[in-house]
Amino acid sequence: MLSQIKAIAFDADDTLWVNETLFREAERDFCVLMKDFLPQEECNKRLFEMEMKNLPMYGYGIKPFTLSLVEAAIEFSEGQVSNTIISEIIGIGKRMLEAPVELIDGIEGTLEYLSSKYRLVMATKGDLLDQERKLIKSGLEPYFHHIEIVSDKQPRHYQKLVNHLDILSGEFLMVGNSVKSDILPVLDIGGHAFHVPFHTTWIHERVKEPVTHPNFRLLTRASEMLDIL
Repeated sequence: MLSQIKAIAFDADDTLWVNETLFREAERDFCVLMKDFLPQEECNKRLFEMEMKNLPMYGYGIKPFTLSLVEAAIEFSEGQVSNTIISEIIGIGKRMLEAPVELIDGIEGTLEYLSSKYRLVMATKGDLLDQERKLIKSGLEPYFHHIEIVSDKQPRHYQKLVNHLDILSGEFLMVGNSVKSDILPVLDIGGHAFHVPFHTTWIHERVKEPVTHPNFRLLTRASEMLDIL
């Protein structure tokens, strides 16, 4: 029951602030640089394959993504890519890291209200330094009781977080844009989950089957929580 909720966790990227758009723009710019070696559609396909191959070793985030771009450029060009293009690819990664943080509409007001009633947690995956940087730049840090940045989001990671908060799984609510990472693992451990979709979703995070679970709700924006809780 939602009346039992004691702690609410929010995903960061594309739940608190815009993120995926930066990656799609970077992929577009990369494939423009690779236009002399392969067409855009093939470039996008093979780049995704490269990212998936490297994910277990590199993890999530802008810096791992940039490493995959460099490796892809070398492979796609069969070693013929110029130092100038490699430098431009590194520049793509740096621009992503330096990009201003754009908050999702209405999220700050939602956090401000909920923080007076619940313990709020930022629970996200990715590069520690980059996520900490974005949190500070966002101005949202004061609303959170706890920050959890993990390499991946599996049921065991959420159970560890619930244990750390010293609550029961049924007293935990996760809010996020990814069904695969933010919703299904939490439902698996008996928690509650609100899905707030973002207009752009990474292929790796998509799921085909709709979620049907008594602890699940689909929202159009995070501010709808204020009428539910």
